[in-house]
Amino acid sequence: MKEHLESALGKALKNARRSPAPPKLAAAMDYAIFPGGARVRPQLALAVANACGLDSPELAMASAVSVEFMHCASLVHDDLPAFDNADTRRGKPSVHKAFDEPLAVLCGDALIVLAFESLATASINSAERLGPMIGVLARSSGMPTGICSGQGWESEKTIDLRAYHKLKTASLFVAATQMGAISAGEDPEPWTELGTRIGEAFQVADDLKDFAETKASGKSNNRDAENDRPNAVLKLGEKGAINRLQDILSGAIASIPSCPGEVDLIKIVRKQAERLTPVQPLQKTL
Repeated sequence: MKEHLESALGKALKNARRSPAPPKLAAAMDYAIFPGGARVRPQLALAVANACGLDSPELAMASAVSVEFMHCASLVHDDLPAFDNADTRRGKPSVHKAFDEPLAVLCGDALIVLAFESLATASINSAERLGPMIGVLARSSGMPTGICSGQGWESEKTIDLRAYHKLKTASLFVAATQMGAISAGEDPEPWTELGTRIGEAFQVADDLKDFAETKASGKSNNRDAENDRPNAVLKLGEKGAINRLQDILSGAIASIPSCPGEVDLIKIVRKQAERLTPVQPLQKTL
């Protein structure tokens, strides 16, 4: 699955590099996408599409590619000096460090547009699904229910931590589950809770990594404390954050709707839960 995903991402970027594309911006876009992280969001979209009874592989892959482009765009922007001012991402210099700030802004913008273009290109034979998929991706990216809204909470004096996590991180996981369902011709609404819970879990797990100054995360550490950002550990304590993570992941598994591939999808989510849980004993309860 992941090999096909990497190939599809590369193909979309190759099209974006065609003349008269400026070489530096094209290089920055490649740099932002490859090598990738775990690709959890796009793989989740594909897993849901398969679980729902995959009937349009091309559209399912487009949903995965578009979610990953949007996610990577958000990382490029999030690393900028105006936000987290991060020097590294995925174990290498962040885009604005490897290139410059103007190119980083343009790179993120171009990836956002490419996300929507990828959906439009793949939906020629499934035009009735394009509108709902674009709607989901837009709502999960903008205001008031997307990652832009989540980032905006960082500028507020009083922060709703649950809303912050739901919007900044969970929204694209919701996009992944809902778009995966739509690509297979299914109702996206039953898949909302799964995306929400997995997204919240990833944010809490990221907060735990940040708090512990985990070098293995491949990103700058202690940015939340330095920039006075919302953080589950700072609010709940380390034990409280771990307990919260356990509750979220248990609920994610329980929320999976009945579908043809339910058993296989449960295995995939359980595997992610084990990877995220920082304390071994907790994994046995999931």
